[in-house]
Amino acid sequence: MKVAVVGATGMVGEVMLKVLAERNFPVTELIPVASEKSVGKEIEFKGKKYKVVGLQTAVDMKADIALFSAGGQTSLDWAPKFAAAGTTVIDNSSAWRMDPTKKLVVPEINASTLTKEDKIIANPNCSTIQMVMVLAPLHKKYNIKRVIVSTYQSITGTGVKAVQQLENEYAGTQGEMAYKYQIHRNAIPQCDVFEDNGYTKEEMKLVRETRKIIGDDNINVTATAIRIPVVGGHSEAVNVEFSNDFDVNEIRTMLSKTDGVTVQDNTDTYTYPMPLYAQGKDDVFVGRIRRDESQPNTLNMWIVSDNLRKGAATNTIQIAEYLVAHKLV
Repeated sequence: MKVAVVGATGMVGEVMLKVLAERNFPVTELIPVASEKSVGKEIEFKGKKYKVVGLQTAVDMKADIALFSAGGQTSLDWAPKFAAAGTTVIDNSSAWRMDPTKKLVVPEINASTLTKEDKIIANPNCSTIQMVMVLAPLHKKYNIKRVIVSTYQSITGTGVKAVQQLENEYAGTQGEMAYKYQIHRNAIPQCDVFEDNGYTKEEMKLVRETRKIIGDDNINVTATAIRIPVVGGHSEAVNVEFSNDFDVNEIRTMLSKTDGVTVQDNTDTYTYPMPLYAQGKDDVFVGRIRRDESQPNTLNMWIVSDNLRKGAATNTIQIAEYLVAHKLV
């Protein structure tokens, strides 16, 4: 299995390489790909050194699978070229997610829709992935009418520049700014750029992608996305209104039996999800599960996941694993 990692020197690319190794993905030849300034650098994978190549070289090498995490414009420009060369692309940017001709996949929910003809497959936004992992099984049983979500997002979602900004601010030194404002000891109510409706792109991703993945345009979603000075993962306060009533204990049981979800919900022992403990793990953690007493058929939950793992690298590689297991590549 010849595997290209496009954006191999970036924050998500590095985690992709780590997850490929951890999960023993059947890589016989690795093709690390990055921008021209990184070409020729060496990276190590499973004890072997590989030279970083440019995009056209990687296309010509005809990988079986290309894992993309190099930004939306790179994906728009280059994913079709890889696909035309016979490579199946799994793209971690926002470039193809809402394209009606492309599948938007969380393997536990909708991998069964994939076919050999899908040469460009979209990986959802990190904050969407962790939310739908919990919502999808509940929707099947109780039918979701409306979701209100507030996210508390790790700076790692912005990349290396944001991590450096926070470290500089900790140390009290001046440096390049990833955000318009200080992030240390602060919360910034803006993730991504604003759209015409006053919501940010990140907030609208939660609306649009949730409907596409779950496959129901009748689910109403409204979101507020906030950046906080945390590195371990994204957290979400989620309020869900169902058509049907539910039993809270039944919901806990159902979620504890859901692949990829871990319930941490015991107020007696102060057990609840936190990014500090989600970091480096692949599961989505859910807790603070309780009835919203202000209106019927409504539930509150707190959902946490490592945005670089299940929110990006791990989900991408799980899609690749599904393709291999079902002989779609």
